Amino acid sequence: MTTNYFLDTDALITVRDWLRFGISRMNQAQLHFGHGTTNALDEAAYLILHTLHLPIDNLEPFLDACLTEVEREDIREVFERRVNQRVPAAYITHEAWLGDLSFYVDERVLIPRSFIAQLLRERLVPWVADPECVTSALDMCTGSGCLAIMLAEAFPNADVDAVDLSPDALEVAERNVEEYGLNDQINLIQSDLFTQLGEQQYDVIITNPPYVNAPSMAELPPEYQAEPELALASGEDGLDHIRTILKHAAEHLYPKGILVAEIGHNRDELEAEFPHLPFTWLETDGSDEFVFILSKEQLNIR
Repeated sequence: MTTNYFLDTDALITVRDWLRFGISRMNQAQLHFGHGTTNALDEAAYLILHTLHLPIDNLEPFLDACLTEVEREDIREVFERRVNQRVPAAYITHEAWLGDLSFYVDERVLIPRSFIAQLLRERLVPWVADPECVTSALDMCTGSGCLAIMLAEAFPNADVDAVDLSPDALEVAERNVEEYGLNDQINLIQSDLFTQLGEQQYDVIITNPPYVNAPSMAELPPEYQAEPELALASGEDGLDHIRTILKHAAEHLYPKGILVAEIGHNRDELEAEFPHLPFTWLETDGSDEFVFILSKEQLNIR
């Protein structure tokens, strides 16, 4: 039997009332977070502010504002979708953030969350000596196009290819590319990894491919089950996509070109399977477990 957490909300008048109520209901329902926020307070605040068309980083001035009947109903509907239906907040607001950049998202794409974004804000220095000299770059498994957009901004002189197998995902990516005015710099390509790229080569390849293993897929909470399985699952051990990428990446890199890849919690399994590859693990958010870098020359080691 499904629990209805919203039987009586008539007494909720102010933003403060709805904030407290939202936090209580989210905790009561034992929601999972991780799509932009990490706790019920931040999630409830974000959903309220977004629904009321208020600045999402400035809750305090509005806490004691009285809400109209229409505003209260709008917030109630948003909270019901989040709590009763377990819809991720980003799919409700059609908005996801990487750093200070906002992207349109919906159920056709994975909600952006990549450690590579941190590295792109630093333009991959020191592994890219001169960002202005990067003339071609590839975002493999682009999804919403968020990393391709960050790639284009990090390397303004680069032609950027953004590849995804899903035509639905590429429609979302196209919307974001247009929003950032990067149509002339970013080329969207439907391809099963490298299959449609011919002999094209790049100075930089980045990829945040599917990497969830089968046991973990079976245990995902409802919020993550709402995302496209195609963007998450990568075989029994989570390495199917990265195996293919490692096999073919060197063919698509110029001399001294680099591959930067995110692989979730699969570091130990990856190193065990490819002991000959000299992975360099990059520091992101205090951890060196999730993103590696290899040069073309290192990828060719056998």
